[in-house]
Amino acid sequence: MFDWIPIEVYTPTHYIILLFLVLITFIHSQSNAINSNENFRYMKVMGWTYLIFIILYMGLRPISGVFVDMLTYNKRFVYYQNGGQITSPNDILFQVFTKISSQFVNARIYFLLCVILYILPLIAVSKKWFKDYWFYAFLFLVTSFSFWTYGTNGIRNGIAGSIFLWGMSREKKIWQVIIILIAINIHKSMALPAAAFLLANFYNNPKVLMYFWVFCIPLSLIAGGAFINLFASIGFDERTSYLTQENVYNVEFASSGFRWDFLLYSATAVFAGWFYIFKRKYKDKIYFWLFNTYILTNAFWILVIRAQFSNRFAYLSWFMISLVILYPLLKKYIVDKQHKKIGLLLVAYYSFTFLMNFILVGL
Repeated sequence: MFDWIPIEVYTPTHYIILLFLVLITFIHSQSNAINSNENFRYMKVMGWTYLIFIILYMGLRPISGVFVDMLTYNKRFVYYQNGGQITSPNDILFQVFTKISSQFVNARIYFLLCVILYILPLIAVSKKWFKDYWFYAFLFLVTSFSFWTYGTNGIRNGIAGSIFLWGMSREKKIWQVIIILIAINIHKSMALPAAAFLLANFYNNPKVLMYFWVFCIPLSLIAGGAFINLFASIGFDERTSYLTQENVYNVEFASSGFRWDFLLYSATAVFAGWFYIFKRKYKDKIYFWLFNTYILTNAFWILVIRAQFSNRFAYLSWFMISLVILYPLLKKYIVDKQHKKIGLLLVAYYSFTFLMNFILVGL
């Protein structure tokens, strides 16, 4: 459908289109009340229009190595299409999904289905938690730094993260457990946020966990190498081998070293949680779960931040970051001129994404 767009500018085109949507939404937020009829119409029209667009644009992208791992996924799809059998129990549900898909659809439709599995749970979460204001939550999710990457490259991880959020949003514990287990069996790395979420259900003290997060920064600076080797040796998932693997393919965003820029990005959600919980005295059981789960998983990443491919572990918390920042603002009146502040926050939030994924990559 979008093959007429040159592959070299396919991803940049997405960021430019999203920039226009962010700016239009910002302008709209400055001139309309959040609960006005005009705003409800805007959210409905723009929300569904962009949802359809991003599913088609991301899902029907060309099968190309420009998206790095996409060729690997396509190779596995063709293997199953030609009668290949599942030979490993790793990420078994995703393998079963790929195997079944290969018998009924071609590769282009398969990748479209992957995008649907990636995006529709985000819509379900947004609608469950924020009702009529779901558009803002969805827009913050798609303007996240990692959203495009994990829809076109780290596909299993992206789908698993979205399904994990969907599981968190369920009210009944049994459905939380079932859906989170599904997420883990799509991508085993979800075991880490699942463990953090379990702990957050039993230990609900954001202040102590924030102190722990801060403490992990000097701990990583002093003994980061020891933690990298420790977690690599534990091997809760074969992906822990990335911690000590060299970047032989020169993959973007795989550079090692203490990434202060990414730490500051992570800290925005920590600061937001501190502001809402301690300055504005915001109390919400679901938000505490979300915030504490984020804190714990992000702290793990800080400990291994120097490792090659540590972005794969950063994503285990980053897929929650937009909701940690936005959640209270769509649930309760917290600050003056709140709708205008949401618009400003959206621009600031997307500015980092646009800088890192469009401007710096272009340079």
